[in-house]
Amino acid sequence: MRLFVAISLPDQVRWQLRLLCGGLPTTKWVPPENFHITLRFLGELDGREIDYVDAALAGIRAPTFSLQLAEVGHFASGGRVKSVWAGVAKEPALMHLQDKVESAVVRAGLEPDGQNYKPHVTLARPKDPPPHKLQQYLAMHNLFRSESFEVTHFTLFSSHLGGETPIYHAERSYDLSPSIMRYAAQR
Repeated sequence: MRLFVAISLPDQVRWQLRLLCGGLPTTKWVPPENFHITLRFLGELDGREIDYVDAALAGIRAPTFSLQLAEVGHFASGGRVKSVWAGVAKEPALMHLQDKVESAVVRAGLEPDGQNYKPHVTLARPKDPPPHKLQQYLAMHNLFRSESFEVTHFTLFSSHLGGETPIYHAERSYDLSPSIMRYAAQR
């Protein structure tokens, strides 16, 4: 089964992101139901590996926190635009959670990711957009800010390929603890 760990977005933030999806030719936009912030892509795992990963993720203790999406940008490789994304405003608690997820899946037997983590929500996968159109799009949306939202859990998702867009299914959610946040704030 193809799996990844992510933070789901509330409906009102999905709606705000949906308003960014348009105005860029030769672009395949991500459907709003697929918007998420990936914490770790796991790839294809078998039943035993899934059980180990699930147990490791269930052992994570981290506080709830607030997030806000901020700015729009793109990833490119070899001169080609690979994706257009909405970024995440800097939040140490998110980086802490991502570190814990990475450590957990490595303890469960997966190889370290080895990539520099850049939290984002993928909006689109353009196919050779005209450079001036991409620049116009980015300039028009570079001041984007979502409303803040509370992150109370993270989720293990399966990804089913085969159609025009992948279908994501929440396999299991893992709660974060508001009591940890209160305790940390008192210290």
